[in-house]
Amino acid sequence: MNETLRLIHQRRSVRSYDDRPIGRSTVDAIIQAAMRAPSAGNLMLYSILEIEDQALKEQLAESCDHQPFIARAPLLLLFLADYQRWMDIFHASDVRSLCESEGRPMRHPREGDLLLACCDALIAAHTAVVAAESLGIGSCYIGDILERYEVHRELLGLPRYALPITLVCFGYPTQAARERTLTPRFPQSCIHFKDRYRRLDEDEIQGMLESRRRARGLGSAANVGQHTYAHKLSADFTLEMTRSVRAAIRAWTGGAGEETD
Repeated sequence: MNETLRLIHQRRSVRSYDDRPIGRSTVDAIIQAAMRAPSAGNLMLYSILEIEDQALKEQLAESCDHQPFIARAPLLLLFLADYQRWMDIFHASDVRSLCESEGRPMRHPREGDLLLACCDALIAAHTAVVAAESLGIGSCYIGDILERYEVHRELLGLPRYALPITLVCFGYPTQAARERTLTPRFPQSCIHFKDRYRRLDEDEIQGMLESRRRARGLGSAANVGQHTYAHKLSADFTLEMTRSVRAAIRAWTGGAGEETD
């Protein structure tokens, strides 16, 4: 196993950080690595917000489902799906005149463009995570940034075509964090198929969930499936995330009607 594969296989989410700061040159190295990530058509449909202000960190720690460790992270990077930059370029380049000369309306970003920008943002984010890992810096993704869209839009001054996709905490891990047991993954046979999708049968499902059953308590749930449903798919934070994402998509597309500026 080469060094890159070792880093990938040994990575774990890190929520406890040493007091050691991350130097400016190291932060820039992580960001520059992210900017070399693959991008659809080399459009780079993402932006990276580095959150430095401590008060803002503390606000995000609260708005992202009350997770205090976010405020303690030495480095906090927010990755945005961003078509605003290109829309500004198109307006500055008088694309409207081009469209008028061709007798067609100027098109605005829609759902497909949003998903493409989400892919760009997430690929860049994980490139940053791997780069940080290579420098001995741990990380933790915060999916809760998808909640409370209106609050985050106002808090971060986001324009119409810039949406939060993932927030990532970075820091040098404590000794305990470095030694924490790796979380199990499902067997490859349950994830990796060839040519066509294959649904799992009952025996495969039970075998797949066995490692999860051993790794955690189930509380009042009778099995891992019930526990996961109660704590993920039907949890309050997931319901808020669904509402928030729906509002974000509505703002991006301008609703279901005509294209608008």
